[in-house]
Amino acid sequence: MADAVVLVSGGAAVTPFTDTDRAAASGLAAGNTMTALRQHLRTAGAAVFTAPARIGAGTVERDAGWQGFDDVPVVLPAELTINAVGSIDVAGGSLAAFLRWLSTEHGLRSVDLVGHSMGGLFSRAAIRELAGDGPRVERLVTLGTPWDGSVLGDLLDGEITEDDAHGDPATGQIFAEARPYAAANSEGAAAEVSRRFLRGWNQAQAGVLDGIPVTVIGAGYFSAATEPSQLWPHDGLVSLCSGRADHVPAAVLPRVTRHSFAAHVHSIFFAEAFGLPWERALTWDPTVFAVVDDALGR
Repeated sequence: MADAVVLVSGGAAVTPFTDTDRAAASGLAAGNTMTALRQHLRTAGAAVFTAPARIGAGTVERDAGWQGFDDVPVVLPAELTINAVGSIDVAGGSLAAFLRWLSTEHGLRSVDLVGHSMGGLFSRAAIRELAGDGPRVERLVTLGTPWDGSVLGDLLDGEITEDDAHGDPATGQIFAEARPYAAANSEGAAAEVSRRFLRGWNQAQAGVLDGIPVTVIGAGYFSAATEPSQLWPHDGLVSLCSGRADHVPAAVLPRVTRHSFAAHVHSIFFAEAFGLPWERALTWDPTVFAVVDDALGR
């Protein structure tokens, strides 16, 4: 069993650094992605950390946005903080630096990584960057990670179009909000979560995950149509087949266990937007946590 679990949030997420005992003192303790999963792991007795992340370069002291946080007791420097709207590889470099810092400061020889959304891609890039220089990564778990493209990236890239929504009001709403959101927030991330980009990036990652058991968890609450499978069903941001890495070659992903949650959405943001309980989000549901526990051998 690894010495600790490190939680890695995804694109456009703002997350404070937390350790087993210290977290944001007001608001959601580990941000609106990882708070519930962190608490579950703490209750189970795991040593758990969250990697700091923000929109743009800099440090994480608070999040004044939706379901944010304040009063962060430990603010790490910018070079250890993920820019969650930038390049996957740059974010992975920051995560690798953070993991090396954890190893030095907390004496960790090995870690399990649990990444939500783009956090799974950041984790993969970090594993490549570590290359034996830092704590050993024992296992990787991804929740709603766009292994093979995302709704946002594929829409912006023209891989899917508004016609592919087939008149579904929820998917149409997601499409309508995607373009202005990416224009306002992305510093490169949106262009790197298309199927076109990730298929080339995946080829360059061949061999990185050799020897590391990977568990991938996808969701597909939005299921008004069946084609194209690149989109349907989807969790709001990632299709079920992409979240499950169904079309990622074995050279890239040699040891994989796949799980599906057909009634779940990507995050509590989507749960809130579509009138669902937060427990229908991948990082907020105890039934998903049970799969994570099993994947981590806990």
